Amino acid sequence: MHSLIVVAHPEPGSLTHAVANRIGDAVVAAHGSNSIEIADLAAEGFDPRFNAADNALFRQTAPPPADVAAEHARIDRADALVLVYPLYWWSFPALLKGWIDRVFTQGWAYADGADGKVAKKLQHLQVHLVGLGGADAGMIERRGYGAAMKTQIDMGIFDYCGARVLSSTLLLESDSGSADAHLRTAADIGRTIGASAAA
Repeated sequence: MHSLIVVAHPEPGSLTHAVANRIGDAVVAAHGSNSIEIADLAAEGFDPRFNAADNALFRQTAPPPADVAAEHARIDRADALVLVYPLYWWSFPALLKGWIDRVFTQGWAYADGADGKVAKKLQHLQVHLVGLGGADAGMIERRGYGAAMKTQIDMGIFDYCGARVLSSTLLLESDSGSADAHLRTAADIGRTIGASAAA
């Protein structure tokens, strides 16, 4: 099994990066044939701005821009896609949302049919979402943020393309001494992903 772990945080020393690395280490340790690739969007300088070339691709009047085609190839190589990100305003950071906007394209991730039906083209892909936030679980529950994020992200993005969200984890209270617990949870997530190669 090959897993693409996408991390969106500007600081390499952040807990977000540590969680991504711990997941990757556990995936590889779980089964000898497992492999990973970590896509550090900030370090790689991915441009999240949807531009005229992206719009032409959406209209199916031009091929994918080179950077988008490269991301398509990375995802095509993967059996599992793991997104690790800080929660900004109860959603993805702009960098990761822009990656989704530009990469999950018409014709590759999904196709609008002439009959109005959508062909879901990423049915082979297993998705695992790991968001880190400073709030506590009680606040998330009281305000309905967890359900809103599942609707927006799990259903609105991945289900639309046919990708299966197998786990969606919020690592909360990240600013108040929970780092060790979060890293243990990250290892558990990685072991679960990695063990599926042997199943």
